[in-house]
Amino acid sequence: KTAQFEARFQGLNKPLEGTICMGLKHKNIVQTYEFGLTTDNEYYLVMELVEGMGLNFLCETKSPKLEGNRINYLTQIANSLEYLHKTGYLHRDICPRNIMVTNDGVVKLIDFGLAIPNTPEFGRPGNRTGTPNYLAPEVIRRQSTDARVDMFALGVTAYEMFTFTLPWEKAQSLQTLLSHMNSPGRDPREYRADLDDQTAAFLLKAIEREPRDRYQTPAAFREALQNLPEHW
Repeated sequence: KTAQFEARFQGLNKPLEGTICMGLKHKNIVQTYEFGLTTDNEYYLVMELVEGMGLNFLCETKSPKLEGNRINYLTQIANSLEYLHKTGYLHRDICPRNIMVTNDGVVKLIDFGLAIPNTPEFGRPGNRTGTPNYLAPEVIRRQSTDARVDMFALGVTAYEMFTFTLPWEKAQSLQTLLSHMNSPGRDPREYRADLDDQTAAFLLKAIEREPRDRYQTPAAFREALQNLPEHW
């Protein structure tokens, strides 16, 4: 495992994780200042200090900080993802634990350990890589993938921000994970009776199992967000 980690970090036939991070310059992406080897031959990344809380903590605690800020936070996440995709990379691990919210309300996308170039070569069928509950069905099926895997994970993240739960039973096994492919996500109004029809439709579209049916780009996702009631 150590050899595999070192090979991936060094980017043998892949871009360096450190190089990817160093090349990303966006206000909604954590800044990396330096990477390399210590005198003990251990790999390191020097990154900006983000003072705030993880989005996962805000969701798990049903934090009042989410009230009235969901559209704002999701717009910022979409902005970071749009930049990342235009730069030529997929994140592949979008989920609340990889998103920070600063004390000033600025969203920061973090953890690019699974990021890869958005090319046909890297989109070929392969391992089920990412956080299980946010994996797109095409990843679970080991099918070819593209930027829409990030869009699915963003959709699940949005669903969780609004309902404080997941659209499917939490994956405890591969069998549970595979079941996500065969059943639509639960209507979010089952968890929030105060959710309006437009917002519910937005969340359900964001987690469509077929890539062609979900939001195709961060820009399309962001545009749909702007049509939702502002109080969210």
